[in-house]
Amino acid sequence: MPRLLLALSLLTISFAGQPTALAQTTPADRLKSIEAIYPPWQRGRNNDAIQRGLEFTVPPADVLADFHGSLDHPELVLYASGNYFFAMGPLVAAFGDAYPQYRGRVFYETLPPGLLLKQMEAGGTVTSPVVTFATNDLTIMVPAANPARIAGLADLGRPGLALAMPNPEFEGVARQIRASLVKAGGEALAEMVYGKKVRVGETVLTRIHHRQTPLFLMQHLVEAGVTWKSEAIFQKEIGNPIGHVDIPTEFNTLANYSAAMVADAPHPVAARAWLDFIGSDGAFRILEHYGFRRFAAKPQ
Repeated sequence: MPRLLLALSLLTISFAGQPTALAQTTPADRLKSIEAIYPPWQRGRNNDAIQRGLEFTVPPADVLADFHGSLDHPELVLYASGNYFFAMGPLVAAFGDAYPQYRGRVFYETLPPGLLLKQMEAGGTVTSPVVTFATNDLTIMVPAANPARIAGLADLGRPGLALAMPNPEFEGVARQIRASLVKAGGEALAEMVYGKKVRVGETVLTRIHHRQTPLFLMQHLVEAGVTWKSEAIFQKEIGNPIGHVDIPTEFNTLANYSAAMVADAPHPVAARAWLDFIGSDGAFRILEHYGFRRFAAKPQ
């Protein structure tokens, strides 16, 4: 059994209701297990700050998984969609190689776009141009080996199947997922997943970001959830017991990823450098690794 699964087995109760080895461990062992997996995507690799100072993150009580780098006079602040949080660390490092004057001087956040827009005092107003640089597909994220035998979107309406789904209140991906559910099973399927199953507690809506979906899967709280394909690729690559079920093109919904400079940006030169970099070959060597594709504008 992989070490991560072993740690989880000490913390959870199975769906069958059988107790795990929880009673056989000490409180210190259980705390160590929690700290080892919470959150299971951070692991200290996304901090761009050269001088980190006091590390005060103590999981699971104090975890700042969406804030990276140093706020001590950064030369560039990025509000990045949380949908590609796992690629931002390598991208910022490569940006520092391309523009050494900004190495270690970038602060970035990886929250859902809806929350980022609320945070910006300018109300999300951006200057021209908006650079659209990548696309991504949806997939059904499942535990490794897919124990619930999910074959497609239609299976998500199965009574009793526990789901984790992005929250429509602040996650734009929820609209795209709903569109795919309608393509696969009509309004009845969309209403089952995002209506009835929410009301009866079988669909758990994420509270911060659909990055919670793999965590809920590993905690055996749910059995499936729809995310971007790139996120499932990332989770499997870092060794988490996560798999995914492809959604056919006719049912899938494509997303475009864009970037722009915020109005009255305090570091416009750095912002323009990032906009030039994000569509470069160097950036796409990182993005394509996770399944992103270059954006190609359709001919007029």
